[in-house]
Amino acid sequence: MKRQHSESFRGWVSVAPTTKRHHSSRWSRFRATYLLVAASVLPSSSIAADISWLQLSDGIRVSVWKAQDQCPIVPRMLVVDLDPERIKFSVHYYAQEGLSEPHKIDQWQKRTGHHVVFNAGLFRENFAYLGLLYKDGRPLGSRRHPSWRGLFVAEPSDSGLRKARVLDLDSEAFDEEQPPYREVAQALMLLDHTGRVRVRESGKYAYQTIVGETMAGHILLLKSLGAARLYDIAQCVKDVLPTVRQAMAMDGGSSSDIRILESLWQKDIDTEDRTSWKSLFAGNTGSHIPLPTVIGASPRE
Repeated sequence: MKRQHSESFRGWVSVAPTTKRHHSSRWSRFRATYLLVAASVLPSSSIAADISWLQLSDGIRVSVWKAQDQCPIVPRMLVVDLDPERIKFSVHYYAQEGLSEPHKIDQWQKRTGHHVVFNAGLFRENFAYLGLLYKDGRPLGSRRHPSWRGLFVAEPSDSGLRKARVLDLDSEAFDEEQPPYREVAQALMLLDHTGRVRVRESGKYAYQTIVGETMAGHILLLKSLGAARLYDIAQCVKDVLPTVRQAMAMDGGSSSDIRILESLWQKDIDTEDRTSWKSLFAGNTGSHIPLPTVIGASPRE
């Protein structure tokens, strides 16, 4: 039996035009804040015209994307852009690490020291992972899920492969006996390289965590700050973020979580409603549940 927090995946596996942005007067009042950090906030032409990036460290930049300006039914999103050439990824499963029970995301970050931590896919009531899960090239006891076709992979055994990817198991092979990547987590395929949305238009509204692969080979993390359907997010990503090659959905609902190490913040930015980016990425604005499996990202040595 699946656990109670798997609502965002049920019935979503699949066999809005954009709108012009309107700048409010409140936005004008906050332009000064953005100008103060202009040296750190990068232009956004590589992803979308209205995303302003704040560089936190080499290979990690963040933004709070007002997705509703182009996609009215999609809430604001936390966005993290990770360069795998500079950032390495690690899967963590509580039982494999000798923990008696799952940790909350802040506990995971304290334990691992990762600069970025985000939730992986679904799990059962007994906290067993649903789908393939590998750590250091070894399977953690989970079988391939027949319907979920997304696979986050990182840290290849072959130097000729990209250091992190989102694989589509409908068109790309993954050898479970000789895995080409050491860190692996399976979940739901959301958007493939042909531009096809891979979830049904029906589905429940929930907080969502999305992992995308860009044309440049970066890994893009998105977490909704409000409840949304996966289908609507997929359509928005397709229409507004054309450099996202393909994307998958991790667990949603109360499991959706991203946290960034607070010490990385040399500067901060406020949103239009005076909420600081630092507090949003620290998870200070919401509640958190224990997560049996997380993925961490840290600088390469």
